[in-house]
Amino acid sequence: MKELDKLRANMKEKDREIIRLLNERAGISVQIGQVKGQEGMTVYDPAQEARVYNYLQELNCGPLPGGSLKVIFREIISASRELQKPTAIAFLGPEASFSHLACRNHFGDAARLFPQPGINRVFDEVERGTVDWGVVPIENSLEGSVNVTLDRLILTQLKIRAEIFLRISHCLLSAAGNLNEIKKIYSHPQGLAQCQFWLKANMPNCILRETESTAAAAQMVRGKKTEAAIGSSLAANSYGLNILAEGIEDNSSNTTRFLVIGHGASAVTARDKTSLIYATPHSPGSLHRALAPFAERGINLIKIESHPVKERLWEYLFFVDIDGHITDETVKGCLAELKEKTTFLKLLGSYPRAEGGL
Repeated sequence: MKELDKLRANMKEKDREIIRLLNERAGISVQIGQVKGQEGMTVYDPAQEARVYNYLQELNCGPLPGGSLKVIFREIISASRELQKPTAIAFLGPEASFSHLACRNHFGDAARLFPQPGINRVFDEVERGTVDWGVVPIENSLEGSVNVTLDRLILTQLKIRAEIFLRISHCLLSAAGNLNEIKKIYSHPQGLAQCQFWLKANMPNCILRETESTAAAAQMVRGKKTEAAIGSSLAANSYGLNILAEGIEDNSSNTTRFLVIGHGASAVTARDKTSLIYATPHSPGSLHRALAPFAERGINLIKIESHPVKERLWEYLFFVDIDGHITDETVKGCLAELKEKTTFLKLLGSYPRAEGGL
């Protein structure tokens, strides 16, 4: 016990030192906020934060895992932002949706998050300046792209400033105490589809009902002992529900990619991605010619996807993600040549690549 008391006293001393250093760091953060205000800079800087997380991993010698260190500093950085100036973010609601979870994972708990009834409203709020940033889903590894987001990216003046990858883990939520009580299950159509094999094996006699979101399903089953919802663990905490089963999705690699949208542009980091849209002439070989500038310069195309032009039957735009930043000379030269081979070209943004994706 003497040895344990000695170790605890040592830890208490370390805690005191950590608190002192955190407050010193917070004081420096306030000064940085003042300089940013004088220069007209935004408080949230995704490129700078990416660089911070990178050098923290380089400094870490263990035994604290890198992921745990990032979570700790995410909240330190989030609190620092709040000291500089409150950061308002719009996201696809309601609360406890996976978009909400993506926001919290990226911006931390100190950020001020505002749920919106649809993706278009997220874009609207950022464009009006009602909020500083928006978070919208762009694609799911199983279900594909989110067309509403693609449509707005074509028209908006906002830029992609960062990306978030969220591993989607579904839970069965209910006010009931065990699975045997459940007669009816609610969720978003994608939630039901992504858990269909588990549902057939474990809840074969239950009635399945679709809702507008997984969070709405969780709201619907509050206080109902014979009903359950498929949703996130955050929804269980938010709506006072029990988690009857965890990880019930059929594919463990199920991941959704989200975009952080806002005004301005993200600076270069050591690991960047650039997104753009272009259209080619309606003639044989035009797409092949448009891809040549990338191949000739050795630029990696992470993604290319066709998207129909709503006003013109059988005409398509191409959404492309590439390695590199728009300030890179290779990328800059590639886009200059691409402009000559396309009928429409729009840069959506260069931004730090997130963990969890290509």
